[in-house]
Amino acid sequence: MKISKEEVEYVAKLARLELQADEVDRMTAQLDIILNYVAKLDELDTTGVDSSSHSQQLSNAFREDVVQGSLLRDKALANGPVHNEEAFVVPKIIG
Repeated sequence: MKISKEEVEYVAKLARLELQADEVDRMTAQLDIILNYVAKLDELDTTGVDSSSHSQQLSNAFREDVVQGSLLRDKALANGPVHNEEAFVVPKIIG
């Protein structure tokens, strides 16, 4: 699969990336290599292979919820640079 510079510039525009001419050339070459590598997957014979959305079949990856104690206020406040014994003190950002 050959990707053109115009396609790379178009995708860069969609991603709001400003690429220099040398970056477009480098990205075009790199993406062409990647797309050619991925295109090799089309050569695989996948008849008889079930489609799947995951590489591993997990029936239930959840754990039971366990109620635990909260972190003590003094310990939590010790992690911040400034506090007033009740809460963290941060700069005001809304007037």
